[in-house]
Amino acid sequence: MSPLADRVIRARAWRRGLMAFAAGAVGALALPPFGILPALVLSLTPAVWLLDGAAKAGPGWAPRLKSAAFAGWFWGFGYFVAGLWWLGAAFLVEADQFAWALPFGVLGLPALLAFFPAFGFALAQILWTRDASRVLSFAFALTVSEILRGHLFTGFPWNSPGMALGQHLWFMQIASVAGLYGLTLLAVAIAGAPALLGTGATTRDRWTAPGLAAAVLAGLAAFGALRVPADPTAAVADVRLRLMQPNLPQDAKFNPRNRDIIMQRYLRISAEPGPDGQDHEQATHIVWPESAFPFLLHRDPASLAQIATLLGPGSVLITGAARMDEPLPGEAVGKFFNAIQVIDEKGTILGSYDKVHLVPFGEYVPRFLDALIRAVGLRQFVHIPGGFEPSERRTNLEVPGLPPVAATICYEAIFPGEVLPDGPRPDLILNVTNDAWFGRTPGPYQHFAQARLRAVEEGLPLVRAANTGISAVVDPFGRVTGSLPLGVEGVLDAALPAAVPPTLYNRHGRFVLTATLVICLMAALTRRRRRPLA
Repeated sequence: MSPLADRVIRARAWRRGLMAFAAGAVGALALPPFGILPALVLSLTPAVWLLDGAAKAGPGWAPRLKSAAFAGWFWGFGYFVAGLWWLGAAFLVEADQFAWALPFGVLGLPALLAFFPAFGFALAQILWTRDASRVLSFAFALTVSEILRGHLFTGFPWNSPGMALGQHLWFMQIASVAGLYGLTLLAVAIAGAPALLGTGATTRDRWTAPGLAAAVLAGLAAFGALRVPADPTAAVADVRLRLMQPNLPQDAKFNPRNRDIIMQRYLRISAEPGPDGQDHEQATHIVWPESAFPFLLHRDPASLAQIATLLGPGSVLITGAARMDEPLPGEAVGKFFNAIQVIDEKGTILGSYDKVHLVPFGEYVPRFLDALIRAVGLRQFVHIPGGFEPSERRTNLEVPGLPPVAATICYEAIFPGEVLPDGPRPDLILNVTNDAWFGRTPGPYQHFAQARLRAVEEGLPLVRAANTGISAVVDPFGRVTGSLPLGVEGVLDAALPAAVPPTLYNRHGRFVLTATLVICLMAALTRRRRRPLA
């Protein structure tokens, strides 16, 4: 056993927690925008050693599980603090109202999320053995905890360890088979395997698992290289997109006093010549970002008329916009929805998509906390009376001149397997978002990377319009065919890549993942019986 591994395994009390926290924090460097893949090895290799130490915590299950969960919580706390610190920027947009809550966002949310890896570490300890199969047990358990994190309490699958692989073109291609959680299983197994270099009793014990991990990584790269075609993806005929990125500060965006300034800015930028000299009237579809206006566009004929002057014959505008239903009898106002609306050259709204998966505390206050929060004078971030209402179901957005569109607003695009509606398969994923809340931090890069991975999973192109960036067009293989960087104002003119046939993940993703996890569990249980800890 190496001295470093031995030191981690034998660590107790606060040293153990500190080591776990540091290991977790290092793992965040493997995520966008850094993408330092070896950082995940430096994060998960000590995690395996910490679990080795938990196995020596004492006789019986209680001390072992307590020690494993303790290490898992501190590992997760470090991972989420380092990976999500940028959430604090949202509390400073209206600092007079929300700055006091900044520590709760920067430290409180990571502290809660850390209970998921704590569970994963404890589950891994139940399956722990003395041989190399314990790395597979760890990968299985941490993946299960990530699946739970992505679904429980409305779900928050942000920065799953699989994104360490899911941001690199060749490695991300396996998501077309197994999705984000399949990537997570592989990432944890590969990055945890080098732990055997420090604990193996023989040369074979030390090198077999790392060698297999290197072979799997090479296999993923080879699969990706073979899957991604050398030629550009064919474009959809008669479609010319123009994505407008206004780069509007969040503190100005939702001030109704700025309504005319904002509208004129959007119109001016949209009408500017593109980088290649293209005129805006050549665009068949102009796309604006999420919640583009501090007013209700569908109740503002003057603004709709201004939009009509922008659009050429037969062209349409697709834009984020808050929408309100007609009030019911006895109600002063109707229900508000975070929506995408389609407007033609006459200023007529042709259709809408209402957001299904709202952001807790950002777009609505959970009902069981609503009375308490309002009693102390607080509200959600978005200035909507009562918050937004979620749509009951996801539907395709019908846009003239485009194939059926799977519309997503903001972080709806981070949920694997949930971006497509039931029914006929669409041919395009549309994502409009406003990441201005988070400034020039890692947050917008992480958001874009996760939306990009949905294109690979589903075999569909992605069209993404973001207020401050990153706006982009991505083909079904995850290749960025055009983009606007974070923090700039401008337009992106691009063709629409064609969809490819449904991926294995699209057709059987749940089955593939479930079957893989069951196989891993059965293998871990078999090894546990043959090589018990005591």
